[in-house]
Order: sequence, then C-alpha cells, then structure tokens
Amino acid sequence: MVLSLVSLCAREVVRDHSSSQCWLRWVPRELYRPLLEASFTGCRPLAVGELVQRWPERTLRVGRSRTQGQKGPNRLCVQALLLAVVRGMSDQRCALQVLDLCGLQGDEGGMGDPMGGWSLTVALCTMVVQSRARAQRAQRERKRLSALEREKDVKRERGQWKRGRETDGDVAGPDNEEPEGNDREKMGSCGTLGDEELITGVRRRMEVERRRETAGTGSGGGRKETEDVNSDVLVHVRADLFVNARSWERVRGALSASGPLKLQCRYLRVEEISVSSIRTMLGLLPRQGLLGIDVRYSSLGVAGLAEMLPLLSTFPALNSLRLHYCNLDFRRDQPGQEEALGDLSQGLTRLQELRCLSLTALRLPGQLRVLLSSLPRPLEILELPYLSLSPADLAYLSCSHHASTLQQLDLSENRLDENTLTSIRRLLSQASGGLQHLSLSGCGLTDGLLGLLLPSLGGCRALKSLALALNPLSIAGLMELVRMAVRMPSLRQLLYPNPLEDYQPGLPDLPSSAQLLDWPLDEATDINITSSQLNRVRIESGRSDLFLTCDLLNYDKDLMD
Repeated sequence: MVLSLVSLCAREVVRDHSSSQCWLRWVPRELYRPLLEASFTGCRPLAVGELVQRWPERTLRVGRSRTQGQKGPNRLCVQALLLAVVRGMSDQRCALQVLDLCGLQGDEGGMGDPMGGWSLTVALCTMVVQSRARAQRAQRERKRLSALEREKDVKRERGQWKRGRETDGDVAGPDNEEPEGNDREKMGSCGTLGDEELITGVRRRMEVERRRETAGTGSGGGRKETEDVNSDVLVHVRADLFVNARSWERVRGALSASGPLKLQCRYLRVEEISVSSIRTMLGLLPRQGLLGIDVRYSSLGVAGLAEMLPLLSTFPALNSLRLHYCNLDFRRDQPGQEEALGDLSQGLTRLQELRCLSLTALRLPGQLRVLLSSLPRPLEILELPYLSLSPADLAYLSCSHHASTLQQLDLSENRLDENTLTSIRRLLSQASGGLQHLSLSGCGLTDGLLGLLLPSLGGCRALKSLALALNPLSIAGLMELVRMAVRMPSLRQLLYPNPLEDYQPGLPDLPSSAQLLDWPLDEATDINITSSQLNRVRIESGRSDLFLTCDLLNYDKDLMD
C-alpha cells in the first residue's frame, strides 16, 4: 500500500506527543481525520484522546474493513478514544454528535493487542454508565450552586428591607409601626427599599424552578431526581454488541440508562443466553438500526425460536439471522413439535427484509422447504453447514426462488453422493450468474464426484472464492481442480484439501471429514511438493491473482474481496 504525502506527514506529527500543544491549536479540521488514522496506526493513545476531545465534525467513524486484512486498533487507543468522547461532551471545541464504531472490534488476543468484540462491548457500556453518573454529579453541583445563589439573593433582599426600615423609621410613626396605604406607596416611590426589580427577579426565578420541580415529579409523584437528568442525548454511539452471560447485566444497564450517551446496535451477537434474556435484550434496543442478530450456543429449541421471531419482526431493517448450535431438534415423535414448527414458519414470514440466513448444526432434516418457503423475499446469503440435508432438501433448494439470487452458499459438512449430484448441479446452474462464494468443504467429494461436478463449478462465472477442504481427493483430482480454477477469471481464492497421499497409512478408503481432520499427515511426505505442483499450473496459466491454500484454520473468503 502506497501512503500519501498527507499520511506520511501525519505519522511524523503524532510521533512526538510533547509537541502536540503547538500544532493542535493551529491544525485545520480537514487534517483531523489523517492525524487520527496515523495515531491509531502508530499506537499513539495520547494523540487519539486529544484529537477526539476536540473533534470538529458531527460524525466520527472508526470502524475498520475486514477486506483490507488489517488488524484491529490497539486496545489502549480504543480506551483513549472512549475516554475522550466523555470529556469532549463538556469541551466547547468538540462538535461530535454521532460516534460510529461498527466493525471496530478485532480478534480477541490477536497480534498488536486489539480489542475484541466482548471487551469493546463492556468498555462501551461502562462509558455510557459513567457518562450518566458524571452528568448527574454535574447537575447536582449546578443545583447546589443555584441554591446558594438563591439564598444570597434572599438574604440581600431581607437586608435591604431592614435597612429601609431603619433609615425611614420616622415614616412608620412614633411606635415604629409599619406604614399603611399611601405612606407605603410613598416609601416605595422615593426608593427607600431600593432594587425593587432585583427582588422581583429573584422571586420570578424561584417560582420558575418550583414549577420545574413540580412538572418533574408529576401529579402522581414517584419519579426520582436522577431519572430526569440529561434527557437530551448529546452523542449517539453506534456499535456491534457482543453479549454473553458475563456481560449481560452491564449491557442491560447501559441500554436502560438515560443520559448524554445513547447506545445503538447494528449487529447483535449473543452467546449462552436464555430465550427470556434475549427477549429482554431485544426489548431494550432501538427499533431503527439493527441489521442482524447472531445467536450461538443457546438452547432455544423450536418453540423458543418461534417465540423470538415476532420480536425480530419489529425491527424494520433486520436483514440477517444467524443461529449456531441452538439446539433446534425437530422430532415428530415429541408432542407439540408440529405446532411449534408451524409457528416457526409463520414467524419467518414476518421478516420482510431478511437477506441472510445462517443455520449451523440444527437437526431439522427434511424441513428445509418449510423454513425457506416461508420467507417473503429471496435470500442472498444462505449458510447451512452441519444440517444433515436430505436429498429432498437439496432438490427443493435447487428449484426454490432463492437459487437464482444467491451470492453466498455454504453447504459444508452435508454429505453429497450420486443421489444429490443432480440437485447440486441444477442449483449451481441456477445460481451461476451471481454466486460469489461457495463452500463444499467436508461433503465427501471423491475424484469421481468432483469430476462430474467440475463443469457446473466452472460455469459459475461470478465465483470469487471456492472452499473444498476435508474432501477425500487425490493429487490427480486436485490437479484437475486447479486446471478448472485457472480458467475462471473471477476466481481469487481456492481452498483445497490435503491429498490422500499426504496422510499416514491406515486411512479408510472413503474417510469422513472428521477422520481427515484428525488423521496425522505423513512426516516423510513433503506437503510443499503438492503445493509446488499446483502453483506451477497456476503460474503457467498466468493466474498470479489466484491464491491457492490448504490452510483451513486461516482461510478467509473475504480477504481478497
């Protein structure tokens, strides 16, 4: 990546923090963005804090793009940013009204100490709660100073009254009685009491504040003083939230709190949380802005999901639903399962904007038609790994209204054989115009099955990434695969399996994906030889833009998007 002259200069400027007082007062608003980016890149948390506290624009976006392959910002820089946002609310130089942190989180514990999704969520919620407490303290201090000022005004008013009586004692008569009627009017007209307008102003302020307190408590009373603090939101914070059992209470407190910071969620990821807690969380989120929800390792069940779907339908922009290992087990022999599945189908019909559906390890064999036919609009992303799809499921999918609109399809760990090959080829033919990412890892594809499937794969002219890991292929089968891949101009990544020849002896003739994953590779075999053979075919074809890898753990289909 070639850096611009502005970026290079910004890195030099933020490198020396001792000089920040010199250049901060003169820097134009157009340079705040490159200076902040340089501060993040160079891990300069003090510079990040000073820039954000004086941020001159209404919006600040700090989210990173995963497609650039960059690591997330340093944890200290993110913490400095959050602290500066709170300080900036009382800084007249700060114009910040919207803080967008969507996509900011990195991989927890990765290189460079980035802040992961869970840590960022906890830090954000802490910032929201602390800003509210800070605003409450400021309001109490203002009320205390106001009360002192009122007390001074009242004392000054009383002192003026006493001085007036002492000075004009002859007007009151021999017994120093208070003048009546016209005499009192004369005393006021000659200015004996003095500052009559000041007294009227003090009384007017006291009456206005008394009315405000009465309006705050209402006729029914019972509203606490702390709940009408900072009803006006100063900064809206948008982020992707990651909630589990440990952070649940803190996130709920932040979403329930009213204060100068308002937390909004774009994508919500929850793990190991009950259905009732998920319902509570959805009830606290603002209706606008939520684009997706990802539920993992939660025992929803078919009935629990059917209960949750009506709440999801209240979010008009929701377009992504991901359910991973949520214990959705459909068994006809259990009572109430047919009704629950019907409720589930009915709930899916309400998700009008759904474009992405991801279901992992859900035991619903033969029910794909019930689920997908309920959706009102065609899907663009469909992920169905570990679903034990039946031939009837694949036959329906190949003829459904979703097939022609799919851009991303994941059928990993669903066993494919001669009975399903016709459906898969029809599905690829229907999706050939727009399919960009395809995963058939762990599907039991042998050299013979892959050879029959290669023409259909080659016809996917928009395909950018293809994953075929953990399939029992030989070196000869891999060579045919790569020869097909180099003829696909749009293809940028190919994840291929280790050939059977690279494994230690004893592997079954048709090993499963689990056996291929656990079986040790033969130390006497150099896996670089296979890689060199495949890359030779790629280089001879002039496809330097095609990336070949067998590294399943570090494969990322979005890396070169």
